[in-house]
Amino acid sequence: MEELKYLTEYYNNYDEEGRLISKYGQVEFLTTMKYINKYLKKGMRVLEIGAGTGRYSLAIAEQGFKVNAIELIDHNIDILKSKITENCSIDVRQGNALNLDCYEDETFEVTLLLGPLYHLFNEDKKRAISEALRVTKKGGVIFVAYCMNDATIVNWGFQKGNIIDGIEKGIVDGESFKCLSNPSLIFEMHRKEEIDELMAGFNVQRLHFVGTDLLTNHMRNTIEEMDDKLFEVYLKYHFSICERADLVGITHHSLDVFRKL
Repeated sequence: MEELKYLTEYYNNYDEEGRLISKYGQVEFLTTMKYINKYLKKGMRVLEIGAGTGRYSLAIAEQGFKVNAIELIDHNIDILKSKITENCSIDVRQGNALNLDCYEDETFEVTLLLGPLYHLFNEDKKRAISEALRVTKKGGVIFVAYCMNDATIVNWGFQKGNIIDGIEKGIVDGESFKCLSNPSLIFEMHRKEEIDELMAGFNVQRLHFVGTDLLTNHMRNTIEEMDDKLFEVYLKYHFSICERADLVGITHHSLDVFRKL
């Protein structure tokens, strides 16, 4: 499977842990956890699909919840398992977001899909969401994360000086400035209207659409230089605007939160 080769090479050489514990990376993590914790209740079972190195699974398990974690990349699984303590109840399995046959229908109250939609294309996106819905109980809540198009155009394209080369190589449409993703480029980029269209075929109720880092990645150096007091003020500001419809399109990472009907 060629897609797996690209993903394995990427994550074997990418410091996902370092990104999430950096000050700017904490904004995405803290925002995501803020929304997860809105819906977690005692006794709920949680599934994380594409658990990566376990940042979210571990945080939730440490709160006393029973977590099932499924992850595709062996390198990530090794890191996740090395961090599980006797205080964490996490069942870790190797597997694919497109096939969750190891889990029965309507098993989990909370299902996290916080990485796979970064790397899935075409009909595979619907298939992954369908599988997440299948294993989630009626009334349960699903969290799906996306990488967003226009933050990539601004950051990778203009700030890092890649935009002309990207257009010339066919990576970026020179009229719409839509990133033309494919598996060899690892990431699929989305706009809000594309996510709306993707979700239109599912029997769900959207609860939140969140820009989990919003302005943060556009001002990484500023964020990293903040002292703790200023960073707390920034977080308060970020939380106050992260669902604003006029701003979410500029986020690098978004979070779609919806209930299974």
